[in-house]
Amino acid sequence: MTTFLDNVFNGLALGAVYALVALGFVIIFKASGVMNFAHGSLLLLGGYLTAVLHDDLGFAAALAVAVLVTAAVAGAVDRFLLQAGGPDPHTAHVQTIVTIGVDILILTDLSRRIGGDLLSLGDPWGDSVSGLGPVTVADSRIAAIVVSALVIAGVFALFRYTSWGLSLRASAEDVEAASLMGVRLVRVRTLAWCLAGALAALAAVFLAAFPAPGLERTTGQIALKAFPAAILGGMASPPGALAGSLLIGMTEALVAGYQSDLHVLGEGFGDVAPYAVMVLVLLVRPTGLFGGKAAVRV
Repeated sequence: MTTFLDNVFNGLALGAVYALVALGFVIIFKASGVMNFAHGSLLLLGGYLTAVLHDDLGFAAALAVAVLVTAAVAGAVDRFLLQAGGPDPHTAHVQTIVTIGVDILILTDLSRRIGGDLLSLGDPWGDSVSGLGPVTVADSRIAAIVVSALVIAGVFALFRYTSWGLSLRASAEDVEAASLMGVRLVRVRTLAWCLAGALAALAAVFLAAFPAPGLERTTGQIALKAFPAAILGGMASPPGALAGSLLIGMTEALVAGYQSDLHVLGEGFGDVAPYAVMVLVLLVRPTGLFGGKAAVRV
């Protein structure tokens, strides 16, 4: 029972962090129709900046700088590269391919800088643990759940109560109608990319914290595990991204915790389990858990 509770708590922590990344995918897709394959490199950029700055600035200041810089880089990629010809939704597929090139450029440079090192982000939790009843939990996991919950609540409040959130929802429903009503599509898109970049930088802290060994050049690839979460919930559904992330996190933690009992599926099954869950769910719900049926005019 203790092992099960330990795996459940780890699953919640992983799901909370994956939710930060998956929300980034969803926000960008809602604002621009672009599937951002550079999201993992943006996450790595945020983690790298925190790692190299924390000795001089302290953890909190370094994280703040990393979040701001990563948000600015994400916004610049959209504003000056993807939107160079204007926010045309009909070129979203082309812009999606461009993000692959952006990912390669950023990842190549960061991989050269990091090399084979393991970088510490200087987080205040270190390797400390706390007891929650019969379960011993890393303090970084508790912090991941608390911080992610607060940030996600703030993002949903932005969607619900701000003019930018209203503009984002309006443009996601009908770009042309939103433009005719005075919505500044360029600004809405750019701010969405900035927000997604900031969420990715924040997620990097918890993905590199204990019990992970630290930040390495492959850390950005963890963002790909949040991709099935976004697909599961429906790419245009922020609540779906949250639900999908919790499902993926729980699946990964349980498979890893009971790997010895699942040896018949192979030692590396934990790495592919999120994608297996995604495929199984999409067989039943092709539009995702929270995806709606698209209306087609004939």
